Amino acid sequence: MDGINIIRGRVWKYGDNVNTDVIFPGKYTYTISDPIEMPKYALEDLDPHFADGVQPNDIIVAGTNWGCGSSREQAVTCLKQSGLGAIVAKSFARIYYRNCLNAALPALICPDAVDAIGNGETIEIDVAAGEVHCDAGTFTFQPVPAAVIKIFEAGGLIPYTRKLLDKRRGVE
Repeated sequence: MDGINIIRGRVWKYGDNVNTDVIFPGKYTYTISDPIEMPKYALEDLDPHFADGVQPNDIIVAGTNWGCGSSREQAVTCLKQSGLGAIVAKSFARIYYRNCLNAALPALICPDAVDAIGNGETIEIDVAAGEVHCDAGTFTFQPVPAAVIKIFEAGGLIPYTRKLLDKRRGVE
């Protein structure tokens, strides 16, 4: 990955309405609190090969309403901690989308690319330019604003906010 601007990885493709209970099973919500442990359970009921097979910068490509259901942050944390580089979907559940931003996991809406990309294909995403490059061609999405890229580069909303506050206090 070239900073956060270029993400190149292998695709894990899933369908519509994959909810947070499928992404991070609810039975672990109150028993697994260590973010380092969470990736072991990611998508275990949907794709038992994901947790052992995901590699740094791999990309989930999904249908509509990815992340619907409860607002549990673990459903983003488990994917971020697995090394996932981004999620490209036709649409996201609103709270899940916001949790991705907070955790510095790019959640990109590009319906035409979703239809064109195959499972296991290697794709490249230019976050700042708003482009997905795949075997079928180049597809565009709304480029990620520079302010959001700064949040991603800082590692999420909390580290970004801490950095701003430290700067205001004169702490570098």
